[in-house]
Amino acid sequence: MRTDPFLIQLAEQLGEQRQLLVGFSGGLDSTVLLDALWRLRQQQPDIQLRAVHVHHGLSRFADQWVAHCQQQCDHWQIPLRVHYVQLDSTQAGIEAAARQARYRAFRQTLQVHEALLTAHHLDDQCETLLLALKRGSGPAGLGAMLAQGQSGQHRLLRPLLAISRQQLERYAQQHALRWIEDESNQDTRFDRNFLRRDVVPLLSQRWPHFAQAVARSASLCAEQEQLLDELLAEPLAELTDHNNAISIEGLSCCSAAKRAALLRRWIASSALPLPSRDGLHQLWQQVALSKPDAEPVLQLSGYQVRRFQQRLYLLPPMADLSQHCLLWHGETRLLLPDGLGSLQTGEGPCVLRAPHADEQVTVRFSAAGRVRVVGRAGSRPIKKLWQELAVAPWLRKRIPLIYYNQQLIAAVDHFITEAGQPQLGQPSLCLQWCREAPTQSSPVPVFTG
Repeated sequence: MRTDPFLIQLAEQLGEQRQLLVGFSGGLDSTVLLDALWRLRQQQPDIQLRAVHVHHGLSRFADQWVAHCQQQCDHWQIPLRVHYVQLDSTQAGIEAAARQARYRAFRQTLQVHEALLTAHHLDDQCETLLLALKRGSGPAGLGAMLAQGQSGQHRLLRPLLAISRQQLERYAQQHALRWIEDESNQDTRFDRNFLRRDVVPLLSQRWPHFAQAVARSASLCAEQEQLLDELLAEPLAELTDHNNAISIEGLSCCSAAKRAALLRRWIASSALPLPSRDGLHQLWQQVALSKPDAEPVLQLSGYQVRRFQQRLYLLPPMADLSQHCLLWHGETRLLLPDGLGSLQTGEGPCVLRAPHADEQVTVRFSAAGRVRVVGRAGSRPIKKLWQELAVAPWLRKRIPLIYYNQQLIAAVDHFITEAGQPQLGQPSLCLQWCREAPTQSSPVPVFTG
């Protein structure tokens, strides 16, 4: 029995990977991919195959697409998982929002040892590089899509990347496949549709092998980026510490080009979106090189960059807690806002005098004025104290501060004021800051004698 060359090529792309999750829209591309994998599974029964469909709710036919995909998967005897998502297009537009929602759904569906397979093909690669050119991307963006990559902790495979849409259509006709035609693909207001319908056909008419040439250029750009990754891996490791904070002094010794390349890889190592060239320039000029007494912050797409003690930090968005005031009635555990975890009483390294009967206990996140702390002579401004304790500016308003009435008693895990110092033979209060919020309360006592 003669083996289909298409299946031979697909098997080579998979290698030893046996557990597969396929992004299945129901369109031509993913239908061909899933059908080919189904046929390959008949030859290699150890292949474990699942599919995932994302219902964006953008089309009035979306429910019909779900029914079609379910019917197809039932025919192939492939388990299908459907995700219903809501899109937020206010930040990056509808196309980007839909893509982010898809990959979020894919990550939620992936199981241990599974690889994610998408049906991107040669024409998609051509469009992706042209879009990168439109954005003014550098070699990383022009490298477009890789046949093999990573999606979080999982492998990401694009086994159709060297195959044209025309070849996929021939396969679909040969095997009498049915697929969905998304009406939004005709809307040239979307950049990718404009390229697909109006631009690429014209270029291919002039240069028949245009898509293949573009894919070759993308591959060469990707190779250059991979080489830079290898060459810069060691100096990047030397410049970063255990918190992934990067040395400003070390970067200052580099040329502008090398510094930019290092910063891009530093950001990419945290799986964060890369800033534009202007954004990278702002990062260096406005954050790294700002005045020594400044507390600069640069807001980027979903994260921020800050400076502390001549190092740059990548941080998530943080809520302003300066006005928060939590009344503590003596619960054994008190939940803290913005994912800061909880305070637990009964045991812990922070030992205070117990509050008197007329003292109300509150937890706050900001303080002002001068403070006298145990173990340090005299009083000092709270800002000066934070500096002495080497607490980064963005953390100073995220540390639980214990107040009795209006008097500052302690900053948990950092200091105890003289007013909160426990006295021998008097009741005390033990606190522990649990950085992860608990799932249930602990029956430990509130105050210990």
